[in-house]
Amino acid sequence: QGKFTLLRDTRTDGSFLVHHFLSFYLRAGCKVCFVALLQSFSHYNIIAQKLGVSLTAAKERGQLVFLEGLKSCLDLWFGEQEEQSGQPNPLQFISESTSNLKALFDFVWVSLTPASSDSWKGPVLLVDDLSVLLSLGATPVAVLDFIHYCRAVVCSQLKGNIVVLVHSNEDSEDEENELVVNSLCHHSDLILWVEGLATGFCKDVHGQV
Repeated sequence: QGKFTLLRDTRTDGSFLVHHFLSFYLRAGCKVCFVALLQSFSHYNIIAQKLGVSLTAAKERGQLVFLEGLKSCLDLWFGEQEEQSGQPNPLQFISESTSNLKALFDFVWVSLTPASSDSWKGPVLLVDDLSVLLSLGATPVAVLDFIHYCRAVVCSQLKGNIVVLVHSNEDSEDEENELVVNSLCHHSDLILWVEGLATGFCKDVHGQV
């Protein structure tokens, strides 16, 4: 409880860890808020079914709150900004001049704050992947502030857990992304770093953790 886990991948795809943690926490009976910025709901659901978990059923019983980032972006870009349950689009910052992730934080907060009738175990915030926020125009400071406030609420106040995936490349010229990655490494309770093989690709072994 109260742990911040960083999933970091370099020269390979670490998304298999996201699927592992998603299915693990759902099977454990935790309330999960999944901020999915990289793929569609159907993509995650198909893989989850192979792992023995139905995301559709988890959503219907209120255990899973799923933010489909791709759809939210399209709604903003094409002007379909209908408010759902009185809340603005969580990715509202895309259409604003300021890089403010408050709407996204509010979405997480409302999603994971337990109701009196809830019987779920500790809350979990899962983000795939944080680097996308930078690509959408958020500043490193805004992204780090978002994580800071999420840790204060989810980890400290609600005694839950946070799992975040970030992409990194030691040779990258993307200084903003590396700044965020390095800062998160310093504040993480656990880092799972997935790397491709330094010697190149192999048919049987893709990389190392």
